[in-house]
Amino acid sequence: MFRAMAVLELVGDRLRLEDVERVARGDLAEVRLGALAREAMTASRAVVERAVDEGRVVYGLTTGFGALAEVLVPRERITELQENLIRSHAAGVGEPLPESEVRAIMLLRANVLALGHSGIRVEVVELILDLLNRRIHPVVPSRGSVGASGDLAPLSHIALALMGEGDVLVDGERRGAAEALELAGLAPVHLQAKEGLALNNGTQAMTGVGILALLSAERAVETAEVAGSMSLEAMRGTPDAFDDLIMRVRPQPGQGESASRLRALLSGSAIRESHREGDPRVQDAYALRCMPQVHGAARQAFRYARQVLEVEANSATDNPLIFPGEGPDGEGRILSGGNFHGQPVAQVLDLVAMACADLASVSERRLARLVDPLLSGLPAFLSPDAGTNSGFMVPQIVAASLVNEIKLLAAPASVDSIPTDANKEDHVSMGMTSARKARDAVAMLETVLALELLAAAQGLEFLKPLRPGRGVDEAYRLLRERVEPLGRDRVMGGDIAAAEALVRGGELAGLWARV
Repeated sequence: MFRAMAVLELVGDRLRLEDVERVARGDLAEVRLGALAREAMTASRAVVERAVDEGRVVYGLTTGFGALAEVLVPRERITELQENLIRSHAAGVGEPLPESEVRAIMLLRANVLALGHSGIRVEVVELILDLLNRRIHPVVPSRGSVGASGDLAPLSHIALALMGEGDVLVDGERRGAAEALELAGLAPVHLQAKEGLALNNGTQAMTGVGILALLSAERAVETAEVAGSMSLEAMRGTPDAFDDLIMRVRPQPGQGESASRLRALLSGSAIRESHREGDPRVQDAYALRCMPQVHGAARQAFRYARQVLEVEANSATDNPLIFPGEGPDGEGRILSGGNFHGQPVAQVLDLVAMACADLASVSERRLARLVDPLLSGLPAFLSPDAGTNSGFMVPQIVAASLVNEIKLLAAPASVDSIPTDANKEDHVSMGMTSARKARDAVAMLETVLALELLAAAQGLEFLKPLRPGRGVDEAYRLLRERVEPLGRDRVMGGDIAAAEALVRGGELAGLWARV
């Protein structure tokens, strides 16, 4: 579903979220620095070197860090200062991030350094890209960032590999970074003034994990329309609630988009025509009737998150920042600020998790109706021989369990703050926690949708030979290529895994536009 690209050129301010995902998946042959980026980085590096040559007192160049900002460091110890910064801050804990997320983080860090506001040498960023292009991935523990002075711990583990220290993964095998660099014909770097800070001060860990989660969430809400429309057909519901006239008088953009997709998926339904007359039901339950309103709210949440993450992916977020050509003499300014604070990212990733909880909740309610004969009009638990067979009894229980867990993940991390660094960093974003929660919430949502799809497709078996709408019929066909209808009970682990793969692969996400 992705357009093939051989090379991605970084200039610092043009990276798209889809580019991040392509690189994370390893779909590109090469990522490299553009000429404009090299010029900008060279100019900012000159400002740093001038400040060091002049013996100026500048935070992070000739001083310690954080609460040690008042401690001056002599010039001959600047390399020691920068490299010790990385060593001391590479103190993350927990299971390592998956390689796809590490790749996303590496790309984002290289991209924002390419803006030319970090004062780092070109060759240091080129080494990041060399590792990326040669599939050498630093081992990055997933926990330990509070997302305020940036994602210090995870970014330091990446920087550590550039120094030839720490561990990396090569073809899934863990080995020392020094050995991996040597085998690849690469030399480690010795960090100079400002470069340690340039590498570990920023929001790229939370942003990288968050971008991948958001793109999966965007596909999930599209898939929710497919699963919901299939459930509607299986329970002989009405699409009248999705009429454009209703949408016009409450013109929420996400709501209108969801309704439009539902209408497309349900068009041409013989099942609908079979119960148009004589159906005693006046209207369907909310889980069916209110799909545009519920799914649409998630769409708008994801749209807002995309806006924030697109800006963040192309922003300078370390400290201090370098501005060549500025100042009264035009020789550049070095300014300390707070762009490393992850609050904008943390808040929207908490919102992503909340929206996923709602999508999963309404999906589970549709699944619960499908298995209840009093509500669906279908055989109990969708089994052709209920009693001896339990049918879809437990998949609904599994969905309920997952929804409970997603609701816990929807509790925001970004409203919490625990002061760190001897109270120098007295307000923090907890953005990496928000990112991991969003990622896990999306993954569980995808499973809940897979369970609904399996149950809804099973429901359609009992309505044959009537055929559903064109989009629903195509989704049914795609699922049945992977999973047979349920007759007698069987172990359903393989069925669920196949449906999950269909959801995560995004094949159902654009179905409404193809019918």
